[in-house]
Amino acid sequence: MVYKISVSLDHSSYDIHIYNKFSSNLSIPTIILNNKNSVIITNDTVRSIIAKKKYTYINKIIKNIPFFTIKDGESYKNLQVVESIIHFLLEKSYGRDVTLIALGGGVIGDITGFVASIYQRGVNFFQIPTTLLAQVDASIGGKTGVNHKLGKNMIGSFWQPNGVFIDINFLFTLPREHIISGMAEIIKYAIIFDKKFFIWLEENLLKILSLQEKELLFCIKKCCELKARVIQNDEKENNIRIFLNLGHSFAHAIETYTGYGKWLHGYAVSVGIIMASYLSVQLNLLHECNFFRIVKILYNIGLPIKGPKKMLPDDYILLMLRDKKVLNKIMRLVVPVDIGKVKLVSSVKESVLLNSIRNCQEQIYKF
Repeated sequence: MVYKISVSLDHSSYDIHIYNKFSSNLSIPTIILNNKNSVIITNDTVRSIIAKKKYTYINKIIKNIPFFTIKDGESYKNLQVVESIIHFLLEKSYGRDVTLIALGGGVIGDITGFVASIYQRGVNFFQIPTTLLAQVDASIGGKTGVNHKLGKNMIGSFWQPNGVFIDINFLFTLPREHIISGMAEIIKYAIIFDKKFFIWLEENLLKILSLQEKELLFCIKKCCELKARVIQNDEKENNIRIFLNLGHSFAHAIETYTGYGKWLHGYAVSVGIIMASYLSVQLNLLHECNFFRIVKILYNIGLPIKGPKKMLPDDYILLMLRDKKVLNKIMRLVVPVDIGKVKLVSSVKESVLLNSIRNCQEQIYKF
């Protein structure tokens, strides 16, 4: 084991374990194999990858555990898939002592956690995230759920995992665009909480993108520590946890508009962060030089800095009004006021928001 980070909660504390090859530590096989009624939930892509000979160390751990495999993609994060998993569990007579194991990216983690939260009023589950985005963000914190055609993550619950096991070796199986997508969430943490981390990222982007072990482990550990600290202080998003939604109101609108899976989540988050930052400039909260610094780091990673060409400002507004952060029909948006500091703004005039989205899309960036 390389690192262990504790998430201390009143009723559902757990540890995040970060490894560079978790087979070298006995805690994972012991925890998983001691649960005789475990079921692994994964997708066909991950199952195909771990079947390869180079991942025999994983197969040794999970070879005797039943699988339930779904198709890969955000478009399968829906109630129909939830129903199919529950049908399987009931058909096989799994009781309240079943333990579900989410082996995959954010989609698998969200679906598995949601099923765990509602199956027989709640069962145990573990997270084994296989994507960078899931390892630094989605697998931690207990947000679970599925999408609805009218909005992303609109059906869900808070249900903490019993443990999170991160093996960075999974990242070497990912297409490059998925590594790039995960970087958006990493940049998000730096913008919200830690200017020094932002500077470190500016200096180490290429090392992280090339999956150099030292920098990668530091980066994942840093994000996990930041999120654990937030979860411990605000598990159910009544306070500071809402800051983690920086860029997500815009991003979810993009994902819903284009159709789930057409835009990778991190790609949409990148555009969302830029739109939130541009709005902050228009509200005289963020200095323009910091705005361009945020745009530049996202651009240098290879992330998109503009939304879909055919998506109009009115399309954003319509979808953002369905966002979970809207209260009493008042839109609340997280915006940066400096690198390392954000605030929640509400009652932004619709005309201001429309003009901000339009002008941000029309902006010409030169680096």
